[in-house]
Amino acid sequence: MIRILLADDQALVRGALAALLRLEPDIDVVAEVGRGDEVLAAAHNTSPDVCLLDIEMPGADGIAAAAELSSELPGVRTIIVTTFGRPGYVRRALEAGASGFVVKDTPSAELADAVRRVHAGERVVDAALATESLISGANPLTERERDVLAASLDGAPIADVAQVVHLSQGTVRNYASAAIAKTGAANRVEAARAARDRGWL
Repeated sequence: MIRILLADDQALVRGALAALLRLEPDIDVVAEVGRGDEVLAAAHNTSPDVCLLDIEMPGADGIAAAAELSSELPGVRTIIVTTFGRPGYVRRALEAGASGFVVKDTPSAELADAVRRVHAGERVVDAALATESLISGANPLTERERDVLAASLDGAPIADVAQVVHLSQGTVRNYASAAIAKTGAANRVEAARAARDRGWL
């Protein structure tokens, strides 16, 4: 049996995925969590073979959870299963140690097959997203530029962003200007939204 841990903050989606996977004769769902910061402890407690992780969850996102698992429990494989099929997410997930990346509208038989293939040591990435990821190239933003944009998503003033990222207002403006140029946006908030939509944040 392939032991599965499911992490998704939407209880209905999590329950539906668990029910579908339990129909497979060789797959057993051994744990379900609704927060990214619960994944590692649940994995320690239940010893899954494969973790299916949503990206956007409270506590920590699925990519951060995949990185934690890769570092702490390298024998556990991870697949990102998300509504948000953004090419930048694919690259970030694979860099974090994920072995697979599929979107939630994948048919259940294909998802079960992805679980089996990842368990066997393969990498499985949605073909359309893999192609788009190659075409769009690497994330051009530095870590600090990403921090500034992430803190700017809701339109916070420069002073507030500076406090959040622990930088001076002038330095925040410099990082924001660089990020605006790289995203081709008109201003800091548009740059933040463009970066989010491309999966760079």
